[in-house]
Amino acid sequence: MSKETEIAWTDSTFNPWWGCQKVGPGCDHCYAESLDKRTGGAHWGPGAERRRTSIKNWNDPIRWNKQADLFFAKHGRRQRVFCASMADVFDNAVNPQWRADLFELIEKTPRLDWLLLTKRIGNVVRMQKEAVSLLPKTETAASSWGPLVWPANVWLGITVVNQEEADRDIPKLLAVPVATRFLSMEPLLGRVSVFSEATGELLHVAQPARADTSFSEIQWVIVGGESGSGARPMHPEWVRNLLRQCAAAKVPFLFKQWGEWRPMQESEIPFKGTNCHLVSDGSHPTIASGTFQMAHQIRSMILDPKYSWQHPVVNMGKKGSGRLLDGVLYDAFPRG
Repeated sequence: MSKETEIAWTDSTFNPWWGCQKVGPGCDHCYAESLDKRTGGAHWGPGAERRRTSIKNWNDPIRWNKQADLFFAKHGRRQRVFCASMADVFDNAVNPQWRADLFELIEKTPRLDWLLLTKRIGNVVRMQKEAVSLLPKTETAASSWGPLVWPANVWLGITVVNQEEADRDIPKLLAVPVATRFLSMEPLLGRVSVFSEATGELLHVAQPARADTSFSEIQWVIVGGESGSGARPMHPEWVRNLLRQCAAAKVPFLFKQWGEWRPMQESEIPFKGTNCHLVSDGSHPTIASGTFQMAHQIRSMILDPKYSWQHPVVNMGKKGSGRLLDGVLYDAFPRG
C-alpha cells in the first residue's frame, strides 16, 4: 500500500527530489548525504544539482490517496506521508516549479496528511507565495494555498537541535498559517526550553506578533538522538526535561530513538566492552569526554551527586539502544 519506512513517526516517505546542503549543527552527520554518496550521487553541497525523482514515484501519493479507505480500515486513522527525507522542500537550490508541482500534488491528495519538515523555516513564506504564483490558476488552488491559510492536510515542522535554533526558528514557525505545527528535535544536542514546566505556556512569540498566540500552537514534539558514524551522545535529562515540558503543555511527545549511544544504568555495570563515555548536561561546554575502562569509574559517576550533570553512555548502535525512555515507549501523535 505504501513505501515502507523505519522512521517511527510516519507511515510513508515521498521524495520529490534528492539533494540538499548543510545549514546547521544538526546536519553535521547527515544520513541522507551519506546515502546519496553510497549510491553514487552528487547532490549535496553548494552548487550541487538537485535530482527530481521519476514520474512513477510522483504517482505513488495519488495511488495512496485512492487507497485511503483501505488504510483507514486497517489503522483507524489517516496515512501520514513524510515529504523529502532526502531533501528539504524549502531548499534555495530547488527549481521553484518543482515546489509548485509538489503543492499541486498535495492539493490532489487531500486524504493524506503531508508532513513537511524543514531546516529553512525562514524561506517558507516567500517560497509558498512563489509556488502559489506558479500553480494552475484555479479556484481550488487559490483557496487552499492562500496567504492566510494552508491546506488542512499539511503538517509543517522544523528541526530544532539546540536552544539557539529554538529561539530563532520557533517564532518563524508560529507565523506560518498552518493547522498543525511540530518540532523534530533530532539530533538533540543540548538542553532546550520550549514550554514552561509550570504552566505549559509556549516560551516563544510569533514574528510578527499575533494576538492569538498560545501554547497550543505547537501540536507535536519529536525527540531523538543521533545515529550513524560519528554520532554525538544525548544526555537523558535533556529528553526527560522535554517530556515534562510537553506534559505541562498537553502536547503529544514522541521519543524516536537514543541513536548510537544509550544511557548506562548502575545495574548494567560492569558492561562488556569499553566504548563508554560521559555526556555533559546543559551549559557545560563538552558534549562527550573520557573513555571508561573500569566499572568502578562508571559507578562513581552514577552515584556521586556532584557529577549529576554528567551521565555515562554506552555505544550500543541504533537498534541496540532502542526507543525506551526510563522503560516507557512514548509514541504520541497529534491526531489520528
